[in-house]
Amino acid sequence: MYILYSILAGLAVVPLLLYISNPYFLQDLRYSIICLLVGIRFGKYSKSKPLYSIVDNFLDKVKKHPDKPFIVFENTLYTYRETDIQSNKVARALSQHADIKAGDSVALFLGNEPLYVWIWLALTKLGCTAALLNCNIRSKSLLHCFSCSDAKVIIVASELQGAVEEVLPVLQEQGVRVFILSEACDTPGMESLLGRIREASDQPLSPQLRANITIKSPAVYIYTSGTTGLPKAALINHERVWMASFMQNLSGVRSDDVLYLYLPLYHSSGFLMGLTAAIERGITVVLRRKFSASQFWDDCRKYNVTVIQYIGEIMRYLCNTPKRDNDRKHRVRLAIGNGIRADTWTDFLERFGDIRVIECYGATEGNVGFINYIGKVGALGKENFLHKAACKYALIKYDTEREEPVRDSSGFCVRVPKGETGLLLGKIGKRAPFSGYAKNTQQTEKKKLKDVFVKGDMYFNSGDLLKIDHEGFVFFQDRIGDTFRWKGENVATTEVADHLLMVDCIEEANVYGVKVPGHEGRIGMAALKLKEDMEFDSGATYKHVKAYLPSYARPRFIRLQNAFEVTGTFKQMKVRLAEEGFNPDSTQDRLFYLEESQGYVPMTLDIYRSITDGKIRL
Repeated sequence: MYILYSILAGLAVVPLLLYISNPYFLQDLRYSIICLLVGIRFGKYSKSKPLYSIVDNFLDKVKKHPDKPFIVFENTLYTYRETDIQSNKVARALSQHADIKAGDSVALFLGNEPLYVWIWLALTKLGCTAALLNCNIRSKSLLHCFSCSDAKVIIVASELQGAVEEVLPVLQEQGVRVFILSEACDTPGMESLLGRIREASDQPLSPQLRANITIKSPAVYIYTSGTTGLPKAALINHERVWMASFMQNLSGVRSDDVLYLYLPLYHSSGFLMGLTAAIERGITVVLRRKFSASQFWDDCRKYNVTVIQYIGEIMRYLCNTPKRDNDRKHRVRLAIGNGIRADTWTDFLERFGDIRVIECYGATEGNVGFINYIGKVGALGKENFLHKAACKYALIKYDTEREEPVRDSSGFCVRVPKGETGLLLGKIGKRAPFSGYAKNTQQTEKKKLKDVFVKGDMYFNSGDLLKIDHEGFVFFQDRIGDTFRWKGENVATTEVADHLLMVDCIEEANVYGVKVPGHEGRIGMAALKLKEDMEFDSGATYKHVKAYLPSYARPRFIRLQNAFEVTGTFKQMKVRLAEEGFNPDSTQDRLFYLEESQGYVPMTLDIYRSITDGKIRL
């Protein structure tokens, strides 16, 4: 009996010892079990022949609950069955009039609306690949992104017709068919599509149309900015779609939840973590054209929203709205996203109530990610023993001045110890592949780091500097390279500089991001060298950037310099310029500020103080 009591006493102490050694043991265990169950499902889907894709999952949801609301948009409700019917009509219209077939790529150039979902579902039912074009891009960028996908058809929102007309001659030379989502179109080279959709049959399409699609086949192209100056088309295959679609499952989203989706559907956050993940859960999506801070919570209350998505800036915008008596009167219980600062996180919870925030990390094309399933404020994720076993990653020492990893005497990279900042790498392999960028071998290879720890190994270079503390929590530190992030968008400095050089008075342009107090990320600034005997033409510069660059990429500050400082290899120096920022007291150079209603105006100390004090909102 004494031995039995001793054993029972010992067993009773085990939980205490586990808690002392790891206070997050139970949460780690729970998350690991969820991951195992998801892994079993994914293994089943990936091995099925023919492929069981996300569209097959959608069709199963149609059978399971046909009358359940799927999309709510501007006070109009579409059930799962109605969405299925509309996508059938789109598929048949495209098959008949656009002559597309399995394996073809079709570009989508429109903003958030139900038609976006119907068209994507239609293309997937036909076995086609959708290229999700950013509806803010224009001219050279638009043509580049379109050509990356090898699409011969582009479907365009009526309000974006003018943007496509600018490049229509080039599209016509390439034999591209342009369909406008309108009832009629008088422009030669463009065809209206809405009438054809309305007249098409709504009968289900045969699964045989996509019978040859595999788990490795391209599903969508999602575009990501880089340091090349033009967006890159990340090839997202059906495997990646499934992996991203489990994000809501891992975050605790239930089948009775209602998701508020305002993030653009051309982004991986809106499309994969939002739309396809909602299909996997079988939930209702409240779709909005774009974000509105003033209407956000009213919408959440009106539509009984329980799950929201965010990027860091969004949470700050919400916290900056005037306080109201009903700030905590809502049903939102879960917020999923990335990029929220620790101070904003705390302010958000204090003001809007007990909402579980699931911060996560990952890149559209990347092969490694993290989820902060614990909810520790400020962390973007947490290491987990199961995750570490399934996904090989490392933080290595990085020389920010030389812009290259530090290697030891044997030529291998050096791991950083716990608590120190390092460059995140993800090992490329069968479990964590890297598909790269469409028609861009150079940039694909550039993201690969070889001979990292042993001869012949290969890792994906995330470009992000992270830190992992002794409890396994992961924290974002900085991003290397020429790309900076503003308002949730990656801005490629080379692309912005190329556009500035088109302005007649500008000889050289050095673009970089500068920090602004109270704002996440960095806002665009450009140091300019003018052509000899020419003055800065603020009007022409403003007119050009407004016409050719989306708002988030337009340099908000201009600095005029007589000469540029360069490295020994003639690379433009950015670090000192970024540190000096836009403070008129930090330089004798002339500075200009982009006032949206007036264009570029001389920068003054009053403007600078108003920005840093938060009186002027950027």
